[in-house]
Amino acid sequence: MARAFLVVLDSVGCGGAPDAADFGDAGANTLAHIAQACAAGKAEDGRSGPLRMPNLDALGLGASVRLASGDETPGLAAEPQGLWGAATEVSRGKDTPSGHWELAGVPVPWDWHYFPDTDPCFPDDLVAEVCRLAGTDGILGNRHASGTLIIEDEGAEHIRTGWPICYTSVDSVFQIAAHERHFGLERLLDLCKALAPRLHAMRVGRVIARPFVGSPGAGFERTANRKDFAIAPPGPTLCDWVHDAGRPVNAVGKIGDIFSMRGISEVRKGKDIQLFEHLTDYASEAVDGSLTFANFVEFDSVYGHRRDVSGYARALEWFDAELPRFLDALRPGDLAIFTADHVNDPTWRGTDHTRERVPVVGYGAGLRKAGLVGFTDVGASVAAHLGVPGQGPGRSFL
Repeated sequence: MARAFLVVLDSVGCGGAPDAADFGDAGANTLAHIAQACAAGKAEDGRSGPLRMPNLDALGLGASVRLASGDETPGLAAEPQGLWGAATEVSRGKDTPSGHWELAGVPVPWDWHYFPDTDPCFPDDLVAEVCRLAGTDGILGNRHASGTLIIEDEGAEHIRTGWPICYTSVDSVFQIAAHERHFGLERLLDLCKALAPRLHAMRVGRVIARPFVGSPGAGFERTANRKDFAIAPPGPTLCDWVHDAGRPVNAVGKIGDIFSMRGISEVRKGKDIQLFEHLTDYASEAVDGSLTFANFVEFDSVYGHRRDVSGYARALEWFDAELPRFLDALRPGDLAIFTADHVNDPTWRGTDHTRERVPVVGYGAGLRKAGLVGFTDVGASVAAHLGVPGQGPGRSFL
């Protein structure tokens, strides 16, 4: 019985979204701009020369970018040998839940709540509730911020006062950072879990626990113990379809959190380097008929938001170089699809996500041009491959 592997390369987009101008993102193109920067010698920190992704490019990655946007992709010029195309999102958010749910067959039918880019940005009654639940006299942050930068700015004061660091972004999210030892990891997780229903009622997509370690002298570093408390999907997703058919659904990375564990059989977490080992293990171990759904987040969280073009290129090249180990572990009849949930062009202004199409490239379906498809078509195609009835608006491109 066939197996399926749906692999999300978080924020790896390919430009060309028809509604990009509505988001102020007309012209953004993550992969094309990284490839162009590499070819121009503008991404030389820890790497050098043109962008090297021969394995995904052979499946059709460069062709997918050119199909989506028409932009040049120096270094990504292979003739496709796999499944290739580009997907367009219809949900109005350019965020993690919207993208993942729509890839899994369910567009978001509501508008998300976003906090204003002011200082402070959270309403007083919400701040009071955080303080009540945390047992503190106040919070730190209370503004739009990069998660890695705000712990540098507020970490020492957090240790001194014990107050949680609360912040947001242009996404529909409420994030709380706290030191694993000084504040306590379980205390942080309990705080976020208790606060989540109030935020979800406001249509805020996620409350995210962002634990970190370190000291003011040595610096601070986020740990792999992040946990997302996401609002539940508005309907049954690909995970539910597969689970309800009696098949296992294996989650790698933050997939379990994003789908509120609905339809998920097992979760394996860690940093991206560990997640790749989990994915490769599932290629060897997952039972027939199963779905393995993975998210590699560091393209977005570590490099995209920081506008680190060299780092993003290094991460792409690392993933591509590791890819043959995963592909070699697949069995005849397996399907692996590589795509993205939302996008984050590291050459773009600001520090937030960009509205783009996402590539869809696949291994195990032969040479096949999917063309321009919808996010929901990805879920429908995975379901069709597994022989599971789809319940959403998507249509299989297989």
